Amino acid sequence: MDFLLNLDIGLLFFINRTLANPIFDKIFTLLTVQEHWYIVYTILIYFLLFKFQWRGRIFLLTLMLAITLADQLSSHVIKELVERIRPCHTFSDIRLLVPCGAGKSFPSSHAVNNFAAAIILGSFFKNYKIHFILLASLIAFSRVYVGVHYPSDVLAGAILGTLIGVLFIYFHKKLIYKLFKNKENEI
Repeated sequence: MDFLLNLDIGLLFFINRTLANPIFDKIFTLLTVQEHWYIVYTILIYFLLFKFQWRGRIFLLTLMLAITLADQLSSHVIKELVERIRPCHTFSDIRLLVPCGAGKSFPSSHAVNNFAAAIILGSFFKNYKIHFILLASLIAFSRVYVGVHYPSDVLAGAILGTLIGVLFIYFHKKLIYKLFKNKENEI
């Protein structure tokens, strides 16, 4: 167990300090701050609501429910059970590029939420699946780079978010099948 903890801390400092440079500072700070994404969220919501009509609305509902569950599970259940302190509260020599936050560290809710969203969006926009996963990976990595999470926090978040995304895709497909089946019976 000590080996894994030391590996986690070693990777944290490698990512946070050794890889540090002004270009990454700008990129990963931009990626990690949720407020920077509001315009993208707004465009996505508009696009789903109006371009894909009822199918987009059902998909958007699935996406919103998945992210809500992912966030609540990671932030209010798992973090409270694990109670891992953030590295920015633990180490005085961490490079902190964003406010540390008062919350717990494990798992990274950014990673959970973004991986759940990436998996679900990738199921809807199949040609862009790898793009969504790459973006979620960069956002998760940014949490370590800016000094607010350990690598194991984002890895666990990525796994949990992926599982939640797959679960919601399954339920979404069941719902769509049921809707189509009901429409066929009406004809």
